[in-house]
Amino acid sequence: MTRTVFNPDALESPIAALDDLPRTLWLQGIVNSMGPLPSRLRGLVSLRQFLVSGSLPRVDEIHWPVGPAASAFIACLGKLRLAEYCRYSEQLTDQVIQSLLWHTDRIVDYRDVMTEPDAVKTAAEAFYADWNARAEQMEQLLYVFDDIGAAINFDRWDASRGRLRSEGWQELLRIRKLLEQLTPLRDVIRKLGRARQTEETDETRRPVTQIMEQVRRPVPRTREMRVPDMPAETRGIKRSGNIARMLPSETLLLTHRRLKLVWYARHIERGLLTYDDDDHSRETVMVEDDLWQKNRHPLPDCRLEMGPLIVCVDTSGSMRGAKEQVAKATVLEAMRVAQAQKRSCHLYAFGGPEEVIERELRLDEAGLDGLIGFLTQTFHGGTDIAEPIERAIAKVHEASWQFADLLIATDGEFGVTRETEASIQAACETLGLRVQGILIGDRETIGMRRICSDIYWLKDWRAFGEGGDCPIHDKSLTAIYFPQALT
Repeated sequence: MTRTVFNPDALESPIAALDDLPRTLWLQGIVNSMGPLPSRLRGLVSLRQFLVSGSLPRVDEIHWPVGPAASAFIACLGKLRLAEYCRYSEQLTDQVIQSLLWHTDRIVDYRDVMTEPDAVKTAAEAFYADWNARAEQMEQLLYVFDDIGAAINFDRWDASRGRLRSEGWQELLRIRKLLEQLTPLRDVIRKLGRARQTEETDETRRPVTQIMEQVRRPVPRTREMRVPDMPAETRGIKRSGNIARMLPSETLLLTHRRLKLVWYARHIERGLLTYDDDDHSRETVMVEDDLWQKNRHPLPDCRLEMGPLIVCVDTSGSMRGAKEQVAKATVLEAMRVAQAQKRSCHLYAFGGPEEVIERELRLDEAGLDGLIGFLTQTFHGGTDIAEPIERAIAKVHEASWQFADLLIATDGEFGVTRETEASIQAACETLGLRVQGILIGDRETIGMRRICSDIYWLKDWRAFGEGGDCPIHDKSLTAIYFPQALT
């Protein structure tokens, strides 16, 4: 007699696949009427893996849906391009699978009034109609941001649908089309940030260091030259034939009639006692020689990029018209770059004194509302750049923003106080902050040159408004014609 051993794990084996599914799919996955439970759950896991990876499965690659429903619903997923959209969001993937579970569960009810093929067709058409409008709006979202992010709350689809049909969203689509003509903006914004070192050389960042170099240069040298019989300092007494330098004792020999002969003999033999003079001439001459000296040399440094972005946008009255459109496009492009590279992005829109709007630009419901609100506002008022600069510098002091760079989009029509200039200079020296200016105007001003490390000129900004060609040949008119104004 064979004894049967009880295995408690066998009781859970039919639903073991639930461990690989999110809880939001458990209930509908268990109660669905299509197919056996174990194969259905395994089929849901397989289908979800395909959709999350962004690929559309073939009918023979999945175990659910089953029968004619498999080809019908896979065809709907292909027409709607839902597999491509699911690659950007697991939440969207789970919503699609929930919808598939709901519509396939209706086939049983449709069988009471129609044939099996018609029931499958009706359920597939209902699924297609349910997701057609959503797919169109997700396509728009991808066009604007190249991502879906958390901008759509699928649990509150009516609210998300209302946002994506609003006038503000249409304005956002218009600004996105404008960006297609401003491709250099992306390159400027991409280079901001200091979180990662690239392999590209940054000519603007060339730190100076001291190195020893061998150079050939003239150096002073002292040279001695002997000049015989040259009157000079007396060093002692010696024997010689120099009558001019003989001692008085030798002169006395000439006064004696016999000792005179001794004097002549000494003279002939050059044995007279004479003063010993220093007859060497010393002079300083320049001689070429090899020397080692310290020289200050700028060394090439690698360009830094990535990290958070802080954007300051001028919303004063002078920015109305074409400048306003370009400024709004700059903000949208900054958000697009930040979203694509998983970077944080903060906006300061400034006008006159105490007129600063602060926004965190994220691809979620709140961030999208803030962006639409900014893009639909009208630029007016004065210009006060001191407050947004101080707020931006305070932001950089925060740990999560320490590698951020500052982007300023403006026409340059503003003044800079000494305090603001000193604050920026201190932040650049102590924190490594870099300030990039986007000039939406005809010439860079003294204010921009004082606070910006580099200025990018959007020369053709008129093309986005009243039209016309740029009337000047160079943005640096102040530096060319009024250089003293910058010192």
